[in-house]
Amino acid sequence: MATKRFVLFFALLFVALPVWGEDKFFDSDGVKIRYIEQGTGEPVVLVHGFTASAEANWVNPGVYPDLARDYHVIALDCRGHGKSDKPHDPKAYGASMAKDVANLLDHLKIEKAHIAGYSMGGMIVLDFLINFPDRCISAIVGGQGWNDPVAAASGPNVAQLIAESLEKGEGLRPLMELLTPEGRPKPSDEQIKAMNTMLMATNDAAALAAVARGFGGMAVTKAQLEKNKVPTLGLVGEIDPLKVATDAMAANMPNVENVVVIPGADHITAFADPKFVAAMREFIAKHSPTAHAGN
Repeated sequence: MATKRFVLFFALLFVALPVWGEDKFFDSDGVKIRYIEQGTGEPVVLVHGFTASAEANWVNPGVYPDLARDYHVIALDCRGHGKSDKPHDPKAYGASMAKDVANLLDHLKIEKAHIAGYSMGGMIVLDFLINFPDRCISAIVGGQGWNDPVAAASGPNVAQLIAESLEKGEGLRPLMELLTPEGRPKPSDEQIKAMNTMLMATNDAAALAAVARGFGGMAVTKAQLEKNKVPTLGLVGEIDPLKVATDAMAANMPNVENVVVIPGADHITAFADPKFVAAMREFIAKHSPTAHAGN
């Protein structure tokens, strides 16, 4: 029953809802990147997760329109996703995905912004705050955290398994199994087929495989992590299997001011919970240069 709810919830994220902001595009080192923007005030950049888009991760669950009431909110389709270009070469991904965020800020003539990401977007944000700390007012790492590249090298390479599955035309079974909370049954073949059908209707399998193969290019070392000076919030579901990475980030990275855990939420449901955007709002307001001006 829980997995059926998972399928229905996931399908809801891809239902077409009213458009919030016209499609805009810019060139990021030869790759066309699509973004939308709405609202006025301090800039907040939203970076979505693997297989998702600005709509699926931020607009449809209500995060983008909520924040746009008080902020200049910008959400991009990461390369390989949505309406952005989809190179099939793994070398086009990795560190280039964080560079896209910096290039977007340059394109919009924004010096600094609050940068928030979920899942893969959390990986990108972590890479961004390490390599572009001067462009961050604050950082929010949702549904993700730090994966020690030294420890990862001795275990199974999940990103490679995902890429191989996509390249064989077998979809995202390894990812779906990875994201199943402990103690819950793994999705059945029928359920995986249904989820694959939904996901692949809006994605390019070869591009996603290349994205997954490029994940290693976003690896952050412990030494890099320990130099962080950007105020950071961890935000994760209580039963998200990736919470271990959030906890590792909090334990090893300075300036992680808080980790907000969404009760009862898993990786697929956390970002649509009202507590998620409420935590984002509280953290962004706390680090608002405008709010602290003159203090």
